[in-house]
Amino acid sequence: MGIHILWDSEAPAGIELPVIRMIAMILGEEAELVEYPLLIDGYDRDRNQHDAQKILDRLQDTLTRRYDIDGPLLFVTSRDLYTGGCDFVFGLARPRAGVAVVSTARLGNDYYGRVPDDTELIDRTAKEGAHELGHLLGLGHCSNPECVMFRPQTLDELDRKKKMLCPVCREALAPLQEG
Repeated sequence: MGIHILWDSEAPAGIELPVIRMIAMILGEEAELVEYPLLIDGYDRDRNQHDAQKILDRLQDTLTRRYDIDGPLLFVTSRDLYTGGCDFVFGLARPRAGVAVVSTARLGNDYYGRVPDDTELIDRTAKEGAHELGHLLGLGHCSNPECVMFRPQTLDELDRKKKMLCPVCREALAPLQEG
């Protein structure tokens, strides 16, 4: 099966491979960078953000149906995302369709007026990517704030997460990976 990661041309360049390797390590799954043409939908001018659900719609309708993609697909974009009822989201998954999206817009230090740091951007993107892919692999949210499957509400909560699944989530994932 394996994990497929589609990197938006506007997403930060040069960090793709470290992020992909880290995601593969966290989830214990092979991951590969894939290239497909994708039109990004869902821009809301009033919010200056993209609707994550509309991006998932496009991923589901265009990519998974047009191309023979066997396994979960994660789209990494630099566009700021929101979904109904939330001012923003770091990412969103649609497990039934096998697609997820992660935004780097609020993962970089520069968004918060801090000194840019690629290492932190790589760590955050990998943790959030692994989190959304974990949903595609069958995991839910975890109450352990250090587990990658914990749902962070802030950048500080995301930074507190470790680049690993807790023992409970690792155990829950094992039979899902075998099947």
